[in-house]
Amino acid sequence: MSGLPFTLIGAATTSLEPLYVWTQAKTEAKAIIVLLFITSIVVWWMMIFKVIQMRRARKLNAFFGDEFTAQKTVLEMYDRKLQVDGCPLYAVYQVGCVQLDARLRGPTGERAKQQISLKNMEHIKRAFENVVAKESLKLESGLILLAIAVSGAPFMGLLGTVWGVMSTFAGIAQSPQGASLAVMAPGVSGALATTVAGLLVAIPSMFGYNWLVHNLRTFTVELDNFAQELVSKMETEFLGEE
Repeated sequence: MSGLPFTLIGAATTSLEPLYVWTQAKTEAKAIIVLLFITSIVVWWMMIFKVIQMRRARKLNAFFGDEFTAQKTVLEMYDRKLQVDGCPLYAVYQVGCVQLDARLRGPTGERAKQQISLKNMEHIKRAFENVVAKESLKLESGLILLAIAVSGAPFMGLLGTVWGVMSTFAGIAQSPQGASLAVMAPGVSGALATTVAGLLVAIPSMFGYNWLVHNLRTFTVELDNFAQELVSKMETEFLGEE
């Protein structure tokens, strides 16, 4: 039982270590830690938002893919006015069908033509390229914040550490007490806290960024493949021989 009080004191001291380090940190170190904390909130919000966005896009793509596979003609879903808002594949399909439909209609507005020329098909292909790039950029938006956090947070933490250690040594040099572990430890621990804060921001951002980039590449390949498949079906049904 004699060791119990010391155990409790040690546990209490350990639980109060972050608070002690915070109180010993210099003003500039506290400012950097607060900035990194705000950055961490923004980074986590962005990662959660992008995960939800990509999961929703994947679910909508699966739904649209089933509908597209089941249709007999390219324009069947377009004529049925099927709407799948937020679906990247649907955005590609809609743009392509709008371009194709415009070239099949005559001066009266009726869909009188049954075939289109190779030149018109090239225009539709360029429209596909534009919408694929646009949808890829839409999915990619926000990733720059994670990239900045991955590369910038450790350097911000290092800046706070170097600055804090410099201030600590400058204070010791001007102190009549001289250098000792008891004098140096509080300032150094407060300075090192900024490096820890920087790593706590950078490490989750790195994993989140890599995961999101991998999924983004998958989506981009899926969009490219779908656009090529759609072009092939349009050429089979509507491209005339010149």
